[in-house]
Amino acid sequence: MRVLFAHLMPFALAHGGLQVQITQTRAALEKLGIQVEFLRWWDETQAGDILHHFGRMSSFLVRAAQQKGFKVVVADLLTAQGSRSPARLKLQKFVRRAMVQVLSRRRVALFDWDSYQLSDACVALTGWEAYLLNELYGAPPGKTHVVPNGVEEVFLNSQPATRGPWLVCTATITERKRVLELAEAAVRAHTPLWIIGKPYSEADAYARRFSTLAKAHPHTLRYEGPIEDRAKLAQVYREARGFVLLSAMESLSLSALEAAACECPLLLSRLPWATTVFRESACYCPVGLSAARTAVFLRQFYDAAPGLKPPPRPLTWLEVGQQLKRLYEMLLSTSR
Repeated sequence: MRVLFAHLMPFALAHGGLQVQITQTRAALEKLGIQVEFLRWWDETQAGDILHHFGRMSSFLVRAAQQKGFKVVVADLLTAQGSRSPARLKLQKFVRRAMVQVLSRRRVALFDWDSYQLSDACVALTGWEAYLLNELYGAPPGKTHVVPNGVEEVFLNSQPATRGPWLVCTATITERKRVLELAEAAVRAHTPLWIIGKPYSEADAYARRFSTLAKAHPHTLRYEGPIEDRAKLAQVYREARGFVLLSAMESLSLSALEAAACECPLLLSRLPWATTVFRESACYCPVGLSAARTAVFLRQFYDAAPGLKPPPRPLTWLEVGQQLKRLYEMLLSTSR
């Protein structure tokens, strides 16, 4: 079996969890004996059995791939949609239906909404996003599959350690992750916070504001950039008092799963991705609060963290690969 991976955003232009998801999934599938290649747009001789596209795929390309004999898997991250309120989701569904009825077919086709219906399978990271694929875009439930992210063995096999005073947040320094707002709340709450990550660009104004704040409060805020050594990062999670991620939008946070693998207590934004995955095994903070109100939740979590039960164990990437392998085999064994 040969699987071709496709994605529109070059890794050199934006780092993040999706890059980890793609590279780790590829490595897991190769361990299971599946040949995985990245789609080479310039290579007219490249062949394969499965085209696995990360993101919304062009409806035209779905049809073209199927005409060439590929089974098409669309694995989109509904990060924005999955973080919207029920009222906004209802409005989005209404607007989409109205556009389909009012606009010409050619204009509607520009949104590629029907790519989810045309593909042979849709893959979602959570049950919530699978529901949204069905509800918002008409993806057939029978073709929609939930395959979560995995965690590297270095985190799952890490040894317990004495936990120290620092809360830890592992995230890209960008508005969506609300790292600056979290840091401001930590200063107000007098809770030691270690931020691990880097901005997309050092010239970014948001990142510069965060850096200025961190330098002004060195006893409360610790920032030394990213930690590339995975074993060292696992040790950080093991020694942290708790893990905090208060993103405004999220799909299925890899850093939260890594912290969970290291049995680190979690404080997350009260968003459906978090509440449906971790349920009562995490603490939650409403999104968009002022720094003063966020500080209250942060302090409560800081005080309670030593007595909280650890989150459930995430899957390994190999277990994720096994789920995808079964899906691929099912697609290849059935006719369209």
